Formats: sequence, structure tokens, C-alpha cells
Amino acid sequence: MLIIKNGYMVDPASGTEGIRDIVIDGDKILKICEEGSDFVAELLKDSSNKVIDATGKTVAPGLVDGHVHFRDPGFTYKEDIESGSKAAARGGFTSVIMMGNTEPHMDNVETIRDVLARGAKTGLRVYTCANVTRDMLGKELCAMKELIDAGAVLFTDDGKPITDAELMEKACVEAANLGKVISLHEENPEFITDNGINAGEVAEKLGLKGSLRQAEISMVERDIDIAEKTGAHIVVQHISAAESVELIRNARKRGVKVSAEATPHHFTLTENAVLKYGSLAKMNPPLRLESDRKAIIEGLKDGTIGIIATDHAPHAREEKQKELRLAPSGITGLETSLALGIRELVNTGYMTLMELIDRMTIGPARVYGIDAGYITEGGMADLVIFDPKAEWNFVQSNSKSSNTPFLGERLPGKIHDTICKGQIVYEDR
Repeated sequence: MLIIKNGYMVDPASGTEGIRDIVIDGDKILKICEEGSDFVAELLKDSSNKVIDATGKTVAPGLVDGHVHFRDPGFTYKEDIESGSKAAARGGFTSVIMMGNTEPHMDNVETIRDVLARGAKTGLRVYTCANVTRDMLGKELCAMKELIDAGAVLFTDDGKPITDAELMEKACVEAANLGKVISLHEENPEFITDNGINAGEVAEKLGLKGSLRQAEISMVERDIDIAEKTGAHIVVQHISAAESVELIRNARKRGVKVSAEATPHHFTLTENAVLKYGSLAKMNPPLRLESDRKAIIEGLKDGTIGIIATDHAPHAREEKQKELRLAPSGITGLETSLALGIRELVNTGYMTLMELIDRMTIGPARVYGIDAGYITEGGMADLVIFDPKAEWNFVQSNSKSSNTPFLGERLPGKIHDTICKGQIVYEDR
């Protein structure tokens, strides 16, 4: 057995907060005990039981990321399922959902079964999406039921918007019938000249036109209307504009099934980061204004945005070293997500640690319908043990790629153990 002693348990699903001992037997949680329990005292007499002393540390459900790019198959020089899982474990994640802009795409049963089989060997709970349209071309719907039956947990063409409104409506009807969400990359190309950079002062300084905020706003507005009409559940990915937050807030008040995710980079940085970090701060949708950053934080605080997702997007060094206009968009994020949440949301007083953990565990798990994100007796033994006050230096990545502006920073929230299925998959003690 594995015994976690004296940890400060934070479980948003049950609202539990306080010092607890957690006993793990196999891949399940056998018992959660108050301090000084006779049950744990007896187990501690058996030297064959492994003990983790979590005194002064927080014990939370294993983190859940509903939006990662492991680039596998097709682009494994950037990342693969194994390396991506190692980065996830280091970041405290035990459940991740892979996106489908791979080669081949996640638009066929064979590829979905293949990545799930390989994901099962990593020690983590690795899920995959299914694409909405064939080859992500936005012209023809995939065989959506077949892909769900093969094991996919949600639908998305992430990386590309679904610009055909009629096709989007058909997809929503089908997804609603299957009881699955459609997760949407909301950027209308009609409003984008140079992607990855906000159309504004910084773009002008760099001689670029950039991406107008209307690119996101117009599609969020359209898809809220379609979701309301069809009864489908949609997720607005990596939200970047204040107007989008307000549209979603109002739609949710009307009972529309719309959820939203925010990335750590969008609640941490603004367009000015492009001047400092260059292509390491280039992403789709782009970093925007301080007013947008604050609106995203307010959305996270009031529950309008219920999901924090990394959009972990690895790229090779030589790709990111190209001139800004030609460099690909995206940054890695699995290893720094919890740290940035603590630094930008908790330590600033915007949110409690319980609220942050909610957005990183049970929040996404409920939206995507996966069994994760909670701590309970008889439940799965997926946990992260970390010290929210201890600092650590992010000097090397477990990912194949290190395209992040946060490399080299000293960050809070040192992760000591990640436990998945009752096994320690990452430790730094």
C-alpha cells in the first residue's frame, strides 16, 4: 500500500479542505482519514507499505488538461505521446486529451485506436479527440459515431475554425445526439492578415497587421447562436478577448450550453510579450491587451470560464527561430500551468487555491465527461502533491521542445509527486 501522510487535501468536487491521510491500495483510494486515525497507525507498523510524508504540502486530484498537442503521429520531432506524457506528469497532470491536427488526422478509427493504445502504456490517462471534419478541411463531417465508439471523448478541429455555418449546425446536432461536446477554435480567417499577433500597437511596431479581435468575437457569437438553436454543448477554446468572455457569460445566464477554456499564457501575458520574447509569445489566438487579460481572469473567477487548459503546442527550435511572420504559433505549457495559476491567480488574490484546482481538475473532467478530477474513497488514485509556496527553477523541459517564454524563470508551486493509477509517475523530493 501507499500512504500519503499529513497532506493538506484540497478536493473541489466534494468541497473538502484540510489535513488528511490518504491510503492507496492498488490503483484505488482505500481510505481517507483524519489525523491520528488508528487505521493508518496500524498500517504504518508494516514496513512493506510505502509512505510519503506530505507535511506542509497540498494534495489535490491529478490535474486534467483537455487540450494538448502531442504531435503524434506525423510530427514526432516536436513531441510524441511518451515525451508529452512525461511533461504532463512533471506538471502534475494525470489525465490529458490530445488534439487531432496530426498526420494522419484523428478522423479515422485506426488512428484513434493506435494513439489510445500507445497512450495506455505511458502510465497516465491519455485520451484523444476526434475531428469534426475529414482532414480538418471544414467541408465534410467525419463519421462521428464511429470515432466515439473507437474511444474518442470529444470533437474538435482545433487549429482550424469551422467557417461553414450550415456544416457547423449539422455537427452540433450530431454531437448533441451522441452526448459529446464540440470544442472550437474560434478565429475567422477573414479578419486575420498575420496570425499569432494581435492587430494593434505591437503589430504596427513590427510592421505587421496581425489578427483583429473580431476574428474571435464573430465566431463566438455565431456558435453561441448555433448551440442555442441545436441544444449542443460547445467549448470555446483558448479564449482571448474580453468581448468573448461577456458573450459567454450572457449566454450561460440564458441556459445555453457553452463552456470556455483559458490558457495560462492568456491570463499571464499581453501583446507586449511579443516585443520581449518574439516568436515565443506568438500563438493562436494571439495575446491581446491588459484589459483582455483582466477580463479572462474575471471570467475564471466568476465561473464563466470553467476550464484552464494549456494548449501545449511544441515546436522545434529551428521552427521558432524563423522570422516572426513565418514562425509557427504556439507554446508549451504542461510543466508551468499550475505554477502560473498560483502566481497570477492565487498569490494575487483573484482566486483561492480551491478555485484554481477546480478549473484544473473537476471543471474540465465534467465538461468532457471523463472520470477524473476528484478524491474519494473507492475512487481512482490520481493525485498531485505540491507546495504552493515553494519556488523552483524552470531550466529544463521534459518535453522534446522548449518553446516557452517561461523557461529560465523562478516559479512557485513546486510539484513533489504525481501519482496516477496508484503509481508514482513523477517525483522530485
